[in-house]
Amino acid sequence: MSSWRDEILKEFTPQVARLTLVADPDGLLLEEGILKGIEERGFELIPFEDHVAFRFAYESGYRSRWDRGELTDLVVVLRAAASDLRSLPYDLLQAGRQLSFNLGELFPNLSYPVVDALDRSDLDDLYEAQKREKPDRPLGDRQTKGFVLRHVFGVAPETIRQESDLVRFLLCRHYRGLRIPSTLDSHLIQLLRQNSLLGEWPLERIVADREAFFAFLQERWPIFLDRHAAEAHAVRESGEGYGLEFPGPSEIPFDQHDVRVYIDNLFLEGVLQQVSHPRAETLADSWVIVGVKTEPEADRKRRLEGLLSAIEKSIPEEAAKHQDWLAFARRWAQVNALWFDPDGEDAGEKKEQYRSVRNRIDEAFTAWIKQRFGTLHNQPPLPPVMIHHVPRLLARHLEESRDAKAALVLVDGLSLDQWVVVRNVLAEQRPLFQLREESLFAWIPTLTMISRQACFAGRPPLYFPSSIHTTDREPSAWKRFWVDEGLSAAEVGYEKNLRDQPDLARVEELVSHPKVRVVGLVVDKVDKIMHGMTLGSAGMHNLVRQWTNQGVLAALLDMLLDQGFAVFLTSDHGNVETKGCGRPAEGVVADLRGERVRVYPDRSLRARVKERFPDAIEWPPTGLPDDYLALIAPERLAFVRETESPVAHGGITLEEVVVPFVQIGRK
Repeated sequence: MSSWRDEILKEFTPQVARLTLVADPDGLLLEEGILKGIEERGFELIPFEDHVAFRFAYESGYRSRWDRGELTDLVVVLRAAASDLRSLPYDLLQAGRQLSFNLGELFPNLSYPVVDALDRSDLDDLYEAQKREKPDRPLGDRQTKGFVLRHVFGVAPETIRQESDLVRFLLCRHYRGLRIPSTLDSHLIQLLRQNSLLGEWPLERIVADREAFFAFLQERWPIFLDRHAAEAHAVRESGEGYGLEFPGPSEIPFDQHDVRVYIDNLFLEGVLQQVSHPRAETLADSWVIVGVKTEPEADRKRRLEGLLSAIEKSIPEEAAKHQDWLAFARRWAQVNALWFDPDGEDAGEKKEQYRSVRNRIDEAFTAWIKQRFGTLHNQPPLPPVMIHHVPRLLARHLEESRDAKAALVLVDGLSLDQWVVVRNVLAEQRPLFQLREESLFAWIPTLTMISRQACFAGRPPLYFPSSIHTTDREPSAWKRFWVDEGLSAAEVGYEKNLRDQPDLARVEELVSHPKVRVVGLVVDKVDKIMHGMTLGSAGMHNLVRQWTNQGVLAALLDMLLDQGFAVFLTSDHGNVETKGCGRPAEGVVADLRGERVRVYPDRSLRARVKERFPDAIEWPPTGLPDDYLALIAPERLAFVRETESPVAHGGITLEEVVVPFVQIGRK
């Protein structure tokens, strides 16, 4: 089946010209499928964003290879109109052929501003709809919005007639994490407002905002339970006495079949929280028990059973988009948080099922990440996909106001499942914290020197070869990024080695300075716990919970919020419980001798070690210096003695590669 990508990929025939310059004002070449297609044809792609960074990558990575007579097909992408290609350096213009692609050529009868607002992954459905419906004349903005809502997002506003229709639509949208552009949301809300039955609903808050919608459902759940338990006297009209934050109807049809199927999953996955109820025993035989607190261990087992069954059926397939794996990783983290709960009893009867599911996930993710990792670092940085995109998001926040401030809190080594532990403790300590949770891909190998440094540099590791084996230059890289963004050095702060209460004094001194607008903070307590851990993942969860209970992290977040910072929390890599497979006997030839990864300066040295470990993975230097040649331990093994079982990082399991990304505010 033809697609919009074919119109672009047909221009990329190998060995036509060693250098191709592309004007790409709409970011079409950065779409995942296009990147993969270009890569499969043997082309390498680098965006032209920063003159100095580009010249370094171009001269060190390509000009030198061409001078040696090597054949490579290089694509240089400029996010500008075709006429702006002349802004490229003269030597490139002389050497390269020139191409140009834009949305107007692909969708000539649709409004350009509306189409441009779409995520590029949505263009498949739009292209198919255009071929199928064949609009015979140009559509205006309003008509294009209706066309896109219907054919891309499956939203037909005229079918949302009843309140239950609205609940069903919003559940479907927000559970799937569907990203609809704000211009389309505004159009949709305008249409919904024409229905008098929806007049009381807080549409402006719950249609676009996932967290707001689930908070709206959460505070209506106790009202529904009262009705369900036949305690009519406990129900007050308009939710009176329930302390509702959101206006609108007090009762939601949770028990309708199309609604209930989502509610089950939302409680299982921890999106909605169970509540206490005086008639819990009466409700125990009903489906609503999924959202009612009973005995903690029974609740845990019920959730674990339900999640394992759901996870088994939803492992992303080979053709999955990166968004699918990011969303799946958050669900898998919920399973692991329950599985390794130190307060839970041994779930021995589920051990075989858990290991079977985990093995299937490892196999599927390993196959996918080997094929698709090369396309991730060139994704548009907003919304962020990889850890080095995060500073771009903070920069966007600072652009909103001269008084805006932003803080990046990087909890070194914190896995997604350990974030679930931290989040649950924070919810008890600071119930007014508002968390907007997403996830990101770390760099591979999942090492602090690679991934954390990329985060603070705002660039792939390719651009810091001289410091790739250390984090000593991290503060200067962070400051350099922000100076390039127009801030003065005095407006940028950085602190690391934050672990315990006394360390917060340094942060307080930093963030209280009137000139400071952006800070980077490294909390390395979890990493320290990990490197001394001998009790596996369950031990990690236990100590991470104990540390969070001490209140250091909550106090840090409070301090930043009190000082007016927008707070973003992430991690540079996760961790995984491993088993030893033996130590490579490579002497001093390895540049890095990690538990999950070895790094060599020479392919022959790496190949020699691989002979002893035939299942180890020779990782390509994607986004890395050419002489950074990693050998990654296979599966959940480590390059240590067979009798050892360390918790480690550096590999390519889902737990190591996908990390939390959370914006933290107050309700």
